[in-house]
Amino acid sequence: MKARPDLPPVSLRCAVLTISSRRTTAEDTTGDYLAAALAEAGHVLQARALCPDDRYRIRKVLSDWIADPDIQVILCNGGTGFTHGKSAIPAVTPLLDQVVPGFGELFRHLSWLDIGASSLQSDALGGMANDTLVFCLPGSTGACRLAWEKILQPQFDSRQLPCNFASAYRARTET
Repeated sequence: MKARPDLPPVSLRCAVLTISSRRTTAEDTTGDYLAAALAEAGHVLQARALCPDDRYRIRKVLSDWIADPDIQVILCNGGTGFTHGKSAIPAVTPLLDQVVPGFGELFRHLSWLDIGASSLQSDALGGMANDTLVFCLPGSTGACRLAWEKILQPQFDSRQLPCNFASAYRARTET
């Protein structure tokens, strides 16, 4: 992994949405992990919420955050498993202006290396809506740790070469 340590890092303004009809905020260890990982990497947590597994309620929260100019990144966790209530991907997809096609594939590859064939039962999605990056991750803390450490953290580091998601926000603040 190449990096440009001479560049100052960009601090992204982020939101974390936990999608679960069973968890409470006191039991949201995955949301806690993502919030702590973002802060440790120098990013700012602008908003955090817990939403039931209902695609229309998910869309409402996300639409408000996507329209908020103070939020640049949204990390959703939960609602991606192989169940009848799998609501995250169907809720998010219509809101996206652009999809990051390789995100889900790369996540499943890394998940395969970690948990084998069980990786088939979870989905992941990345995209852009109104200049806001949106990522849907499984609800397990282990899966979110894998996505953070192997994909998102390096891509949210504006010094990461040859490219990263954060550089677009650096270019906007420098003009």
